[in-house]
Amino acid sequence: MHVQTLRYFMMVATSGSFLATARHFEVPASSVSRAISSLETELGQQLFYRSTRAVRLTEQGQRYYANVRPAVELLDSASDQFEDTNKGIRGLLKINAPDSLGRLHISHLVNQLQDKYPDLLVELTLTNTFIDPVLEGADVTIRVGGLVDSGLIGKTVCSLHYVLAASPQYLHERGIPQTPEDLLQHNCLLYKGLREPQRWHFRRASNEAFEPLVVGGPLRSNNSEVLINAALAGRGIVLMPTWLYSPASFTEGRLVALLQDWEISAYADPHYIQILSPENRLRSQKVREVSAFLVNAIGSPPYWDRMFPGA
Repeated sequence: MHVQTLRYFMMVATSGSFLATARHFEVPASSVSRAISSLETELGQQLFYRSTRAVRLTEQGQRYYANVRPAVELLDSASDQFEDTNKGIRGLLKINAPDSLGRLHISHLVNQLQDKYPDLLVELTLTNTFIDPVLEGADVTIRVGGLVDSGLIGKTVCSLHYVLAASPQYLHERGIPQTPEDLLQHNCLLYKGLREPQRWHFRRASNEAFEPLVVGGPLRSNNSEVLINAALAGRGIVLMPTWLYSPASFTEGRLVALLQDWEISAYADPHYIQILSPENRLRSQKVREVSAFLVNAIGSPPYWDRMFPGA
């Protein structure tokens, strides 16, 4: 079998389309179809279920994909050093990111990425479920959280900056909190975590330890945007990282930042945005360039902090 046939196979498996694969490789769709059929005949296995609406891997196809992908990537990686660097990177790259961060920011950066590298095919998967990038085949994984020794290699892009906010309507009705303890008399809109009490954390200076404060209120949700929308509607006070807010909400006066003399966090330990990859993926020039692009595009401090009122 030819390596190019395996590339066709991997692209069809990812895109779910013979036509999209043909367009990507600039060959007739019939060539892709014949190559896949020949591969199935050679293996004596049906690799795809075919219908008028979609093409998807069979169970045998899934196993074959998991086995051949590392080999093809290793071959392509070995060829990278001989490529004309002016041609730019190309081919498939899988990015995994948290749902809200992906929709609000990473999707826009992917548009910029593909403007720079028009031959790059990106598969962007958004999920709040913790995944194993090795098992899921993710080339680049973007994580928000504390620093952990995950066995992955990458870079800490930036730390998270939290802002406590409420609408002018709510503050007119309930008053403006002057100290963290004042929040005990307010409606706090809480991100749903474990069953433990909800704590927000405060400190005056960065060299001090955070002091926890148990808060409560009328609404909990596992969706950050639900809580921000509730704050905009005057339902209470919300604490979120800056990347989740629209700066216009503050510049237009729909939200007011509170307790700005305090450093505030939803966690006792610092949280960061990290860009990570399995060690074997970093052999690829494509993965290295995309990771560097994302690190530079986000920046440190991140661009959304620089856009924030008072930054």
